[in-house]
Amino acid sequence: MTAFGRTMRGGTIAAFSLMALGITCVAEPAMPPPIGPDTPAVTPIKGDDGIYHQSWFAKSFLDLKEDHAEAKASGKRFAVIFEQRGCSYCVKMHTDVLSKRYVNDYVRENFTVLAFDMWGSREVTDFDGSKMPEKKLAERWGVMFTPTVVFFKDDLSGLDGKWGQPLEVTRMSLGVGAGTFYDLFTWVRVKAYEKDRNFQRFHLERVKLRDELAAVPGKPTE
Repeated sequence: MTAFGRTMRGGTIAAFSLMALGITCVAEPAMPPPIGPDTPAVTPIKGDDGIYHQSWFAKSFLDLKEDHAEAKASGKRFAVIFEQRGCSYCVKMHTDVLSKRYVNDYVRENFTVLAFDMWGSREVTDFDGSKMPEKKLAERWGVMFTPTVVFFKDDLSGLDGKWGQPLEVTRMSLGVGAGTFYDLFTWVRVKAYEKDRNFQRFHLERVKLRDELAAVPGKPTE
């Protein structure tokens, strides 16, 4: 039995705890288990730019409004990540966090992720139609640390001509552990923020679920 399968033993615990958050499992998309199988591990690709990449990172003409629309049409959420060469936190994100099978699979299956070099020169068209190199986009958005993941709203209706914060759900900066990383992507995907803008309450509940599952014989390992 896989670790994902074993986590379902804690289904009653999970359902009860999620009810406390005001989140029901009948909503779409479904709430994923709080943990899953680490293996087989996912090996990132190191590009000629010296930055690690995932094979499934989006490749596009870098028109953000179009990329967002395509992500939505495919049933996924849209996120942009800024990295840079020599960033130890970026390396750990790929080799310690996204290397875990359950984390990688969840992000890949539920998000369109576009990766930018904080000092890059590729031309990007921002949501308001402004064109600029990656490094200028990072400055425009106030990105000061790497990695920084910017999560965008699912619905941009009424936001034509806008860019930046009005279009965002939240950001994740610097290095975080696999649990926090996974939980924030989950929080965005299931739109838990629509019921409670405090991610930490959601995260602490997920940590509690992981601890409870760890006490079950034959527990999954993270």
